[in-house]
Amino acid sequence: MDNIKNDVYYTAKIIKDIDFVIKNMSNITEEDFSKNEILQDSMMFRLIQISENAKKLSDTYKMQHGEIPWTDVYGLRNKIVHEYGRVDLGIVYDTLVNDIPEVRKLLAE
Repeated sequence: MDNIKNDVYYTAKIIKDIDFVIKNMSNITEEDFSKNEILQDSMMFRLIQISENAKKLSDTYKMQHGEIPWTDVYGLRNKIVHEYGRVDLGIVYDTLVNDIPEVRKLLAE
């Protein structure tokens, strides 16, 4: 069994989580999001996973994809994990519907 954990492996995991976010946030309004705790938890979990896997990418990969705001990716994860009850859902929603699809495009290039 091949279990090599490299940039290809972690990028694939990030893309899988991003695709999940895009699929499940399709046609979700900010009001819908604010009322659905299960969706909030699911999406925030995916954001945490994206960040955790992004941290495992090589510095070379991150420099080659410098247009992706890696620091912001890590920062949102830290906010979610350490200030969970005080997370601004508007920022999370905006990230999910605007930023995440943009990151997906950048990873596909």
